[in-house]
Amino acid sequence: MTKTIPPILWQASAERLAQSPTTKYLLYLEQCRGLKFQDYQSLWQWSVDDIEGFWASIWEHFAVISHAPGPGYDQVLPKASMPGAQWFSGAALNYAQQCLHWAENADFAQQTALIAQSETERERQWTWEALSSEVAHLQQLLREHGVERGDRIAAFMPNVPEALMALMASASLGAIWSSASPDMGATSVLDRFRQIEPRVLVAVDGYHYAGKAFDRSDIVVDILSQLPSVRLLILLPTLQKQDHIEARCKPLGVGFVNLQGFLADSQAQTLKPSFIPLPFDAPLWIVYSSGTTGMPKPIVHGHGGTILEGLKSLALGLDIKRGDRFFWQTSTGWIMWNSLVSALLAGATVLQLDGHPSYPDFDTLWSFVSRHRASLVGISPAYIGMCIKENYQPVQAFDLSALKTLGSTGSPLTAAGYRWVYDAVSKDVLLASISGGTDPGAAFIGASVMLPIYEGEMQCRCLGSATEAFDDDGKALVNQVGELVCTKPLPSMPLYFWNDPENKRYFESYFTQYPGVWRHGDWLEITDRGTAVIYGRSDATINRHGIRMGTSELYRVVETFEELADALVIDLEYLGRPSMMLLFVVLRGAHTLDDALSKRLLSAIREQLSARHVPNAVYAISDVPRTMSGKKLEVPVKKILLGQDPAASLNKDSMANPQSVQWFIDFAKTLNS
Repeated sequence: MTKTIPPILWQASAERLAQSPTTKYLLYLEQCRGLKFQDYQSLWQWSVDDIEGFWASIWEHFAVISHAPGPGYDQVLPKASMPGAQWFSGAALNYAQQCLHWAENADFAQQTALIAQSETERERQWTWEALSSEVAHLQQLLREHGVERGDRIAAFMPNVPEALMALMASASLGAIWSSASPDMGATSVLDRFRQIEPRVLVAVDGYHYAGKAFDRSDIVVDILSQLPSVRLLILLPTLQKQDHIEARCKPLGVGFVNLQGFLADSQAQTLKPSFIPLPFDAPLWIVYSSGTTGMPKPIVHGHGGTILEGLKSLALGLDIKRGDRFFWQTSTGWIMWNSLVSALLAGATVLQLDGHPSYPDFDTLWSFVSRHRASLVGISPAYIGMCIKENYQPVQAFDLSALKTLGSTGSPLTAAGYRWVYDAVSKDVLLASISGGTDPGAAFIGASVMLPIYEGEMQCRCLGSATEAFDDDGKALVNQVGELVCTKPLPSMPLYFWNDPENKRYFESYFTQYPGVWRHGDWLEITDRGTAVIYGRSDATINRHGIRMGTSELYRVVETFEELADALVIDLEYLGRPSMMLLFVVLRGAHTLDDALSKRLLSAIREQLSARHVPNAVYAISDVPRTMSGKKLEVPVKKILLGQDPAASLNKDSMANPQSVQWFIDFAKTLNS
């Protein structure tokens, strides 16, 4: 059956396209390399057919700073296998230098580099020169305490400027950064940081969220007590609990620095940081898988890959250039925080908003981005869903005329989410719904100003990303759902997992199903128009009577019901018993799940999808279990309902709403009795 092509919601104007970084890049390819492309598809095809030529062009066009002679490297791709690809041998670069070199530009140094606001602190701003100086002082502090290349610096910090500065200071010295959000529990933090044995801990004693203060001083002490590798604590006192924490440092032999006082004292002297030239594959930071179903994977990304991917995706995907203002609502425990910081690579101003984005109301986020004339605003599909249910329309209250791009990631964005963006935010905005994430350090599926926006569909496969939808036999599919794979290496892919001898865990995570091909774990459909749809995690797949389907197909139907605020679908396959698919719904307001609503819901699923999609039963719950980045915890809930030990199925400390799991634990007892 031929699928209906969804309506086009947006296309770039001729003026927008002419002024875009993409057009500038295409002109460079034509003038400097003799390459001319009439459309995005032909550009993408070249980028994956000639990956060495493509990434060399990104290096040259965006002026990667390397201290090596000649072009700045010896060979683009001396080893192309996956895993284990080697890129840009002989390069000598540094991520922090690539981010902060704008401070050396006399015409740009006094422009604004960073603007920050929190629930309790007044707005703060830094010029490029001032930001660079703060980093230089922190770099000096780390050096004085013996930090060297390869040492790990761990952060238990919210999305505040001091975290960004500490990351830059770490990278400048060749140390390896790793961060966790302070709303995470001690167990989750220790599960991450024990694996990497940090030398320095940068932390807060608490944080504010939704109008409440959360004391984390005891957790900081607990972390220090269980991380004997830590030799220095750099504390940003938020709740003035520093005396309690400092008193515990001395018996542990841990040095103590009050970060607030240190930076205040340093402002009298302007310094310039130095940068250690590093190989392309020098480790930059360690990020983690969600940790909901086991020990989090410590994923190591490198300086060079992060620089190249950042420069490419900012300019050619998100349409960001020097002087633009970049905002993404995130926490330090999510890869999007690293992406927010990386906006500095493009010479963009970073906007940081720490706290609940909807406290005391939805206006908080939008007044911030309106006041600072954000060029890009990044939010999650879960947040968009909240706005839809509350019928919130920021365009009615705020001037959003500076907004060029609206980013969305974390889970699939529904068609209703697309419509909300164009009805409630702006009719003239590039909706960059992207998919990729923590593991590859990149997006596989993303956006381009060259292409139209079709309702409910992501625009394209990202440049340089040889992404396909594979069937079980490794055959590429078009207009059919398959496994999301990447058939050629990306510079940003993990160097390795920390403490993973012989790369065993790394290999098993991505390369077992299709040898030499990265399997990401998502269901993907690529249309014959080049657009893409993500149907959810492939390991949470519904398998009804031999027909596989993604969970997001059901969510698209459920989200049209005004009575429902959220939903979770789980397909249970029992040995020796019929499979059973259950739908759990969160009711909105005073609505109840009566027979009439259940029948309407099931009937809509049957009519809009198929009889195979119809759940066996519908249950009302108070909340859908989610990760801290907003993803629905389909797989852990499935394990619990199949009778597995809840403690082994997920880590509550890594959840945004751990209390939501108890309902399923109790329900599982009735299912399996």
